[in-house]
Amino acid sequence: MASDHPAIAVGEWHPAGSSRSVLSGLVEVGDRLIVRDETGADLAGGRLSLVEISARVGRIPRRISFPDGSLFETNDNEAMDRFLAEKGRAGAGIVHRLERFHPRLIAFVAATILLGVLIYRYALPALVEVAIAVTPPIVPRMMSASTLETMDRTLLGESKLDEARRGKIVDGFRRIAAVSAAGEAAYTLNFREGGPMGPNAFALPDGTLILTDELVELAGDDSEMIVGVLAHEIGHVQHKHSLRQIYRAAGVAALIMLIAGDIGSGAEDVLVEGGGLLALSYSRSAEAEADRHSVELMMKAGLDPAAIARFFELLETKLDDHSDTSIFSTHPGTPERRKAITDLIAELRKN
Repeated sequence: MASDHPAIAVGEWHPAGSSRSVLSGLVEVGDRLIVRDETGADLAGGRLSLVEISARVGRIPRRISFPDGSLFETNDNEAMDRFLAEKGRAGAGIVHRLERFHPRLIAFVAATILLGVLIYRYALPALVEVAIAVTPPIVPRMMSASTLETMDRTLLGESKLDEARRGKIVDGFRRIAAVSAAGEAAYTLNFREGGPMGPNAFALPDGTLILTDELVELAGDDSEMIVGVLAHEIGHVQHKHSLRQIYRAAGVAALIMLIAGDIGSGAEDVLVEGGGLLALSYSRSAEAEADRHSVELMMKAGLDPAAIARFFELLETKLDDHSDTSIFSTHPGTPERRKAITDLIAELRKN
């Protein structure tokens, strides 16, 4: 490159308003910076004080903007740093210094994660409540209808319970549904053969309850125990646990994507696993809340609130379920739940 002055850096020059690029060099002539092509012809120039030089950020090419709107771009960041240092101007921006100084980068990541925790702890619950408040009734109805249709097609079968047994359970169900906050009309009870699900009862967001034949057979002649389980499921609907789980899971996923960005699959996996553990904790608190609701509803309906405790005792004796609560559990431990219910009944009766 023909020039009387050594090039500070080589790169490409782009005329104003054009994507055309010209191989060129940046030279200093007096108090001016000038871009010259390979023949030594001046392409652009300006006083150093009027030329804008972008701050350094990692290996991103530096941009030197001239007053005429043209642009010189170079990958030789070290040369630009040396030149600016000679002129007494900082050669690297704060972002670049953070990137080079790893302890500060670690602190930055820690601060980002802390921010994510604060959002999860305080902002996400508020957003979930707003989402639930603005969700029209048609949404949970559509979700529930679709879910039940899929389960009927893939898992559940037609109930084989006799009418007498079914009628006894329905009578008890109507008693507790009638004294619930939403009233009897808000809930429908469906009997199904559980198939691979076995003994089970669950509620869909719109108040549709499903009870499997296997759970009824497990309870034997204790219909009140079954009603206690259904009262627990009404508690899930009453407190909108299903919708909260859905919205919270969506919020956690969005938060993870916001935090993780492109920091790497390993760190992203850690955040995803952490979000899963937080979701489990929420699930356990929802189960405990539904247990309390069951006791209160049974007492309000004039039924034995200890029926739900008897159900957990049955799980312990017949199914050998003595599991304790752990951070990997979706439900509180069965013995722990039975004791909590017994303690709550004693407390309510004392008051």
